[in-house]
Amino acid sequence: MLRSVKQHGAPLNLLDLLRCVRPLLVLWTAPPPARRLEFRLGRSRKHKTGGWDRIAPYIRLVMSELVMKDLGFALFETAIGHCGIVWSERGVAGAQLPERNEHATRNRIVRRFPAAREAVPADGMRRAIDDIVALLGGEPRDLTHVAIDTDGVADFNRRVYAVARTIPPGATLSYGEIAARLGDRTLARDVGQALGQNPIPIIVPCHRVLAAGGKTGGFSAPGGVVTKLRLLTIEGAQPGGPTLFGGLPLQVPRRRA
Repeated sequence: MLRSVKQHGAPLNLLDLLRCVRPLLVLWTAPPPARRLEFRLGRSRKHKTGGWDRIAPYIRLVMSELVMKDLGFALFETAIGHCGIVWSERGVAGAQLPERNEHATRNRIVRRFPAAREAVPADGMRRAIDDIVALLGGEPRDLTHVAIDTDGVADFNRRVYAVARTIPPGATLSYGEIAARLGDRTLARDVGQALGQNPIPIIVPCHRVLAAGGKTGGFSAPGGVVTKLRLLTIEGAQPGGPTLFGGLPLQVPRRRA
């Protein structure tokens, strides 16, 4: 493919590169031999975000290396610890919630975005950082003005993230409610999977999406559900509606004995 493109003198575009690397990615992520035939026939695809969409993170990583996308990142201190932000010329490509310390947060970003280089953010990115810092400090900041780069993200996931970004600080939606806004309430589980793959937490506020009945649901960021409840508490969210004890912090539900 690459040779034929070069012979005709045409520029190598993103679609051409995807066609070239897709066979390699399928082989790389293929299941054991006994299940390989089912994978190729697509029988193992259970959800809208499975199958080919499931390896979108690998595509993003490989494509960032192949096209030499100019990625920068910066760490910044917030009320909950050192966070990180990764950007391209299109917008924010990734965000990182705090790890155990600043060094661990930096290492996680480098593992997620090997092509990114630490840099001084430009004015537009600086504004996004300032707004994130303010939001995590308890101010109800609107982050919908922040442009995001979802190159390599599955189309279904993009649609889920677009709905999630409409949820203001202090409010929540359920997985089923987002699925309903996408036109099919039975996709609630797929919505949960898409949010679990969210590369840009806080800016795409997946912590504001709960399970049915106001239950917490999962959270894939560092700290898991504890971090999710902490973020909701900072924003003053009351998933079950106002109560006599609405001023108290949210807590992780206790497990039954």
